[in-house]
Amino acid sequence: MKVLVAYASKHGSTEGIAKSIADRLRENGHEATPVRAEEVDDIGDIDAAVIGSAIYAGSWMKEATSLVERQTAALQRVPVWLFSSGPLGSEVKDEQEQPRQLGRLTDLLQPRGHEVFFGALDREKLGFGERMLVKAVKAPEGDFRDWDAIWAWTDVISRELND
Repeated sequence: MKVLVAYASKHGSTEGIAKSIADRLRENGHEATPVRAEEVDDIGDIDAAVIGSAIYAGSWMKEATSLVERQTAALQRVPVWLFSSGPLGSEVKDEQEQPRQLGRLTDLLQPRGHEVFFGALDREKLGFGERMLVKAVKAPEGDFRDWDAIWAWTDVISRELND
């Protein structure tokens, strides 16, 4: 199966998750290439799609939502899974559904699943304004991505594609 793994990433954490998903899909016998959401001009002849974005202030990045809007008709013809990356630490404290666009994305694509993965924060990669915001909200620094959870979710996708 040919799987599009598209992602929107600002500082590389979500890109790392997307690349790991594509690697795992290939290990499981699928053809998968990670590509930045803004670089997807034509969906082509894919059999499935995994689309993910970093979450900032509760929202997906515009590059990911724009991809869904541009390619809705093509994406509606294949199974789709969504993932979001962003919470830091070891537990989600925000009670609001994230991303804010999830209801609309679900209505448009009827995804087979949506998973939220913890992200990573490296203050050295941030601009001045971002560093001030991170300091104000006391965001923890570090890499909180759970690779075992990411691979387990990807294995579920692989099994569904093989059925």
